[in-house]
Amino acid sequence: MIREYLFPSGCAICGRMLLDTEEAWYGLCRDCTPGLAIDRETRCSLCGRPLISEQDRCLPCRERAAVNPEGSAYHFDRVIALFPYTGDYRKLLGAYKFGTYRAIGNFFREKLIEGLSLFPAHLLTNPVWTPAPPRPGKIKKTGWDQIEYLARLLDSPCRGARNTHPVYRCLKRLPSKSQKELNRENRKTNLLGRIRCTKKVPPEVILFDDVFTTGSTMDACAAALKTGGAEKVYGLCLFYD
Repeated sequence: MIREYLFPSGCAICGRMLLDTEEAWYGLCRDCTPGLAIDRETRCSLCGRPLISEQDRCLPCRERAAVNPEGSAYHFDRVIALFPYTGDYRKLLGAYKFGTYRAIGNFFREKLIEGLSLFPAHLLTNPVWTPAPPRPGKIKKTGWDQIEYLARLLDSPCRGARNTHPVYRCLKRLPSKSQKELNRENRKTNLLGRIRCTKKVPPEVILFDDVFTTGSTMDACAAALKTGGAEKVYGLCLFYD
């Protein structure tokens, strides 16, 4: 059972048998991996979703900023979301979170590190990685949390892309409803005041999570990080919905 969690026998996308140690390391076959490349098209300068217009920000971010009395859409300074939460990408995350494919964490770890290159070079100077915190009791109940597992991989000398930034765990989530069980409007308020910073935060943070939907989780985390001393909070999400 442990072997299947860490080194699955079939590709998470197509199910084909994994033929060597490299394929088993990522939980993906060589035929499927090239189709999971990060799209480097022009993105919204705030939420990181691909743009479909010539403006600097997407319509949802412009609308959110317009109704905010302070003129700022979010507490974070910028987010990059790597993949659309559709098709094979959705299947990939499902296999990682709910199936027996912990090995996909190795693939996600490398994509997070690669995703840093999508930020303008002048923005990132000496950041730390900070994982979005799990719901209270989740790790005790299920035995793991998909984001904390990525934090451990980033914190370890794994094969593949080299991580040069330390992992800094400093966020705690207070009891609240699960975001995935709520509609978009309720997600915006569910985590207000429910994320706390447990210690002083370095000036520059890369906050990471799995899916960017309304941005509410990233926003609540960023607000707590800035209260804790962060000057700049950049977000990196694996998927956008």
